[in-house]
Amino acid sequence: MNAVPGSIELTVAHWTYLVGVLAIIVTMIYRANVVVPAIVGTFAVALAWSGGLIASLESVFNASLVAARELFNIFLVIALMTAVLNALRYLRSDIRMVDPFRRVMVNGHVAYWALAFITYLISLFFWPTPAVPLVGAVLLPAAILAGLPPMGAAMAIAIAGQGMALSSDYVIRVAPGISAKAAGAAVSMNVVADRALVLSLITGVVALALGHFALRRTIRQPSAQHLVQWARAGVAGVQAVPGESSVAEPLARGSHDKPSLAGAVPHETLLDQSAVSAELHALPPHLDRWSKAFAIIAPLVFLGVMVAMVLPRLVEGLPEIKGGDAAALVGGGATVLLILATLAGAGRRFLDATADNITDGFVFAFRAMGSMLPIAGFFFVGAPDTAGAILGLAPGTPAPNLLFDLVQTAQGWIPHNHLLVALSVLLVGMITGIDGSGFAGLPLTGSLSGALGPTVGIDPATLCAVGQMGAVWTGGGTLIAWSSLIAVTGFARVPVLDAVRALFWPVILGLLAATIAAVLLW
Repeated sequence: MNAVPGSIELTVAHWTYLVGVLAIIVTMIYRANVVVPAIVGTFAVALAWSGGLIASLESVFNASLVAARELFNIFLVIALMTAVLNALRYLRSDIRMVDPFRRVMVNGHVAYWALAFITYLISLFFWPTPAVPLVGAVLLPAAILAGLPPMGAAMAIAIAGQGMALSSDYVIRVAPGISAKAAGAAVSMNVVADRALVLSLITGVVALALGHFALRRTIRQPSAQHLVQWARAGVAGVQAVPGESSVAEPLARGSHDKPSLAGAVPHETLLDQSAVSAELHALPPHLDRWSKAFAIIAPLVFLGVMVAMVLPRLVEGLPEIKGGDAAALVGGGATVLLILATLAGAGRRFLDATADNITDGFVFAFRAMGSMLPIAGFFFVGAPDTAGAILGLAPGTPAPNLLFDLVQTAQGWIPHNHLLVALSVLLVGMITGIDGSGFAGLPLTGSLSGALGPTVGIDPATLCAVGQMGAVWTGGGTLIAWSSLIAVTGFARVPVLDAVRALFWPVILGLLAATIAAVLLW
């Protein structure tokens, strides 16, 4: 059945795949989990393609298996980075790493940018998971004391952590890895990561600047009274979303475990300077020395990893780190740091403690990303690089390219204006982020970018980065009230809906600026 004479013939499998994509988008709009629609869609596509019930059932399993094989390096890096964080927390090195920033918070204006800076750094290397509780417990009291209003603190943390750092995910590379895999073998994860980093910085700087401009008249002179008033506010009720029975309920919705991604609901004790000192002085003398040492060693190790990844692109002649080598470098550095930090903290028990930390890391990785496998598996069945293995085709047998065929058939209706196409992909990403996860839509935006790019003459890597911005900035925790933004507003003790209203225009204008820049730059 041809849509246009001479166009690609669309089969029942093509239309089934399209229905599956639409069903997943509608499910996301209603903030429900998309795992079941993805599994059903995979089964229906396989049945339409092969016509065999047994082969279709096998394809459901194969889809998750292929996705696991393609994405396991991501799980491994998440597990190792989480294990390192656990080892550093035992030594209290995490507190030591951020405590010096208290001293620079001389007024509310400096506190705003300092909160954003340190949140960005921590979230870039560990995701926002430790950034929210760590910054919330250690730095928020100092920022409030300096005169920054609680809403300003929430905006700075959300934009820098859930927005800038998570949308680029430049170090751990979960987001660019998923986007590039979904777009096809021709799309380089490193290129997607580089462009996403640039776009995330543009979006973040614009959003932070607009947020600061909107807050400038509410910033007050430093006073201990600010901290007293803020502490009296408490956390009861301010996180609630109308119609929700609890904070935990909306956090658990969507396609990911958002308590794991965002540090869960507020539960840690707020630490003023005396409490921070008490935490650190409670360490035994031998651990205190190692705590100070690893507060310096850990940032230096990850800074070295960043330099090793970026320097070859700036200096000719240096060997470039390609493909999965970047994840391997991050994981290798994290493993060495994990062993050393655990040895320092656990002593003779370090063999068992190291294994326990790694186990906890894998538990977190699969809680946070496990549901991604069947979702990615559905979108992988639409790409020829992975469809053959999912559908059980014999080696050498041509695999279907369902999404590309659909785009090719509809190319007469697709505008060839690069800005309109980029804005369309951005919009699709934002729609997929409505479920409040931010990552569940990446297989869709990646697949769509890989199919649209060659058709309209845009580098698919650029569209991947744009779609990634839309999905993660929206669902990752800046524009959706039932996302991990609840954890941020809980620590800041401000209503989550007020935070969404305050963040809306700065983030939207930042995303538009980044999309225009993407079209002009690449």
